[in-house]
Amino acid sequence: MRRGRVELRRIENKTNRQVTFSKRRSGLLKKAHEISVLCDADAALIVFSTKGKLFEYASDSGMERILERHERYSNAEKQLNAPHFESHGNWTLELAKLKSRMEVLQRNLKHYMGEDMDTLSLKELQNLEHQLEVALKHVRSKKNQLMHEALTQLQKKDKELQGLNNLLAKKVKEKEKAKAQQVELTACHEHWNVDCCNNSSSSSRYDEANHNQGISTSVSSWMIHSMNE
Repeated sequence: MRRGRVELRRIENKTNRQVTFSKRRSGLLKKAHEISVLCDADAALIVFSTKGKLFEYASDSGMERILERHERYSNAEKQLNAPHFESHGNWTLELAKLKSRMEVLQRNLKHYMGEDMDTLSLKELQNLEHQLEVALKHVRSKKNQLMHEALTQLQKKDKELQGLNNLLAKKVKEKEKAKAQQVELTACHEHWNVDCCNNSSSSSRYDEANHNQGISTSVSSWMIHSMNE
């Protein structure tokens, strides 16, 4: 006689329900292990009892890796199977968020510029004041940094120009000294030529005078000798 199909339903008796859970749980874990070993499959089984106690089984790859793989597969399936209108709805929602964000930024910008402040409460004004003070502090710090860097660069350039000026002044001084020495040398050379000419002229006159004196002496001696005869 063929046995009829047993209807599955919750076991009302608590003791029987606990015994059945223990038996079925062991059989389920055994079946998961068998399919993992026999078929070289990655298998993971998670069971929570009525009291919340966890019973689990995972093949050699590990529970965490299997769950991550399941999550990736589920997300890929959702993206592939998602209808077009759902994707369009997501883009519409994202666009609305961006517009809202832009409006907030534009409103904050107006507040920073001192506009549309009538609707702000005292606390919001205090927060705005604090933000402006912090921003002003950053601006002043950046300005001082740039001014210090510019001053350092100017001092460096001034030092370089001063060194170049000293070098040019030294070269000019050397050229002037060389020119003065050349002028002095030229003057000495000219003076030496004049002295040589003067000495030569004096010597010629002296020789001529001696010659004339010799002639006069000879004539006088001849005349005296003639008169004595």
